[in-house]
Parts: sequence; structure tokens; C-alpha cells
Amino acid sequence: MKVPRSLLLLSACALLHLLFSPAVLGCGPGKGHGRSRRPFRKLPPLAYKQFIPNVPEKTLGASGRSEGKITRVSERFNQLTSNYNPDIIFKDEEGTGADRLMTQRCKDKLNALAISVMNQWPGVKLRVTEGWDEDGNQPNDSLHYEGRAVDITTSDRDRNKYGMLARLAVEAGFDWVYYESKAHIHCSVKSEHSMAAKTGGCFPGRSMVTLEGGKRVAVSKLQPGDKVMAADSSGKIVFTEFLTFLDKNSTAKKIFYVLRTQEPSGRLTLTAAHLVYVAKNFTLDMKMFRTVFASSVQLGQYVLVLNDFELWPAMVIDISIQEDTGIFAPLTHHGTVVIDNVLASCFAVIEQHSLAQLAFWPLRLYYSFGSFLFGLTATSETDLDGMHWYSKVLYHLGRLFLDEQWLHPLGIPQAGS
Repeated sequence: MKVPRSLLLLSACALLHLLFSPAVLGCGPGKGHGRSRRPFRKLPPLAYKQFIPNVPEKTLGASGRSEGKITRVSERFNQLTSNYNPDIIFKDEEGTGADRLMTQRCKDKLNALAISVMNQWPGVKLRVTEGWDEDGNQPNDSLHYEGRAVDITTSDRDRNKYGMLARLAVEAGFDWVYYESKAHIHCSVKSEHSMAAKTGGCFPGRSMVTLEGGKRVAVSKLQPGDKVMAADSSGKIVFTEFLTFLDKNSTAKKIFYVLRTQEPSGRLTLTAAHLVYVAKNFTLDMKMFRTVFASSVQLGQYVLVLNDFELWPAMVIDISIQEDTGIFAPLTHHGTVVIDNVLASCFAVIEQHSLAQLAFWPLRLYYSFGSFLFGLTATSETDLDGMHWYSKVLYHLGRLFLDEQWLHPLGIPQAGS
């Protein structure tokens, strides 16, 4: 669909206003009201022993679990590729070329980092001291054995540069970066086939929503104009208009978190970066519930589950992970949805539901008045797979202007992921 210029102008103005508005910047974590913003981020170096994201390396929020050693006789050995980038120096102390072997994802991130290093320090190159390991010199579950990890320095071995080198590795897209030693930086990536390597905020296509009148349908079957069960800011059940999908892919397979509760029983399935309402203790006060990423929910916390046409706190008693088919991220007028009988936000990636609701105001306005102002056909965009163009613009602006603590550790989703 061709987007009207008037909408683009409206959206751009609204986004700039929201991103730089003191009122918006004053909410949520951070220094508070009136905090100044700069159009370009000044990248801070990592401190010694700091790692980003701030979770263990072998978790979903970082590079994921170890999948076992790869040897030269393994079938998985064919998954490794040699890196002969002339802008990278490989130590190769074994003399076998092992340090050049890595997964394609690791190779892509390393090549991107090599460019950043040369731009940061003209005349200096990236240096790899350890890549794939076949000699058993690492801990048993090390990602070096899978070609998913590298230890790096600069070619001049100037240790004063290593903190910034680590920061550049984060910016290059490594899934976990650790200022591990005074002598090197450790970087690793997710496995090639890991569905957790891409993130967004979605539900599987078979998740169920309730329409006005009581009919339950799969989220994949929603049509613009449907009134779906949701909640207002006070936690009261409302039926709100479904506007469009912020992301949709009918055939994609993806890793989902599954949150299961005690009575009233609920079973919510959603991706790691999606927001869900959580309280630390049993409470009927909606103000005590805050939105957190699904990957941050802990056992013993409470979510809001539908019980006799009202939302009731229910303790999370099990958290598991499963692969499922189809990804759907519905946008409603209220920005919430009761899905599989559990209340969730419509938003993801940025851990501030109120900020996201404000930022998506122009899009909600567009769909509310689009047919009158722009001749919008309601079903024109919901029939298409992929991430909504507005979401992509908004998320990338958020990456530029918002603190990292507001963003999910896996970063900004790719279209159709």
C-alpha cells in the first residue's frame, strides 16, 4: 500500500515530538523529567568484567545454550566457514587455520566489527586470538567449540582501547560481549538455526482472543473492525477495536515463552520481547502491575487472568519454551489484549507500555480516521506478511534515541522475524 505523504508528515512530527518531549522522557527508568537528549549517542566503553547484555552468555537473552562440540569429523563441521578478511589479523597459533573457522553469523558480525575498528582507529586492525577451538583448551560448554565465539584485541595490542573495542563489538551486533580479561574481549553469537536469534513481539497464530458477543477466534483470524476483549488503564474489561497487525508471518517458526499459572488457570504463549503485565505479589491494585518482557517474568510473580469476566491475579507456576508456527502482533485501540485468557500489552521490544502507547498514537489515529481522510481500505495491510512499516520506523528511532536499558537485550526485530 502506498502511504499518503500527509500521514508520513504527521507520523514524523509526532515521533520527533514524542522522542524529545520532556514529559515522555521523564517517565520510566532514567534520570527523570527534563532529561536532555542528543541526536547522536556517544558510545561509552565497557568497564572491565562488564558484559552486555547483562545476562549469562548461554541464555535466550544472550547467545543461547551450548549445542555441543564440533569436530572436523562432525556433520556440523560443514556449518563452519573460513574468514579470510584481509582487514582482520588471525593469531592462528596452532597453524591449522582453526581461528578462521566460525559460523556465518559470527563471521558477519566480525567483519562488521573490523570496519568499525578501522574507522575508530585509522591504521589499526581487528585481531582474533581465539576462534573455533578443537584442542580442548576451553571449558566443556564453551561456544568456541561451535565456532560461535571469538576472543579479540586490536592489532596494536593497546589495552587502553579494549573497553571501546568491546563497545564496538556490541554495536556490531554480537549477541554477547564480555570484557573478560585485561588481554582480550570475548564475543559470541547465537546458533545459526536458533529461532531465538531473531526477536519481535508476537503470539502464535493459534492463540485465542474473545470477540464482543463471546465468540473466541484465533488471533490469526482477526479482521480490522473486530471488537476484541482487552482492558483499560484501571484493569476493567473492555471490548476495543482491532486495528491492524504490527507484525505478521503465517508460516514462520519461532521460539515462544509459555507462562502457566495456578487458579485461575492461564497459559500465555508469546515471544521473549513481548510485554506482559506482572506484579511481584498478589494484589488487586492495577497500579502495582507493570509491563515486563516475557523473558523477564519469574516464577512466583503474578499475571492477570480472566475469571468470570474480570481480571484476577494468578501466580506463575511454570515457565517453559516451545517452538510454534505463525507470528501475529495485533494492535488494538486500547493497546492491550486478553489473549489465551491472560492480559498482555500489544507492544514489544521497548519496556514501557505507556511510552509505546503514546508513540503509536499517530497510527491509531490513522486507522481510526484513515478511511475518511486518506481513503484507507481496512484490510489492505492486514493481508500482508511482514512487520508494519510504522513499527520498523519507530523501533529504529527508539534504538537511536532511547537508553539501552529500555530495549530488549535481543535488540530490534527484523521484518518478518
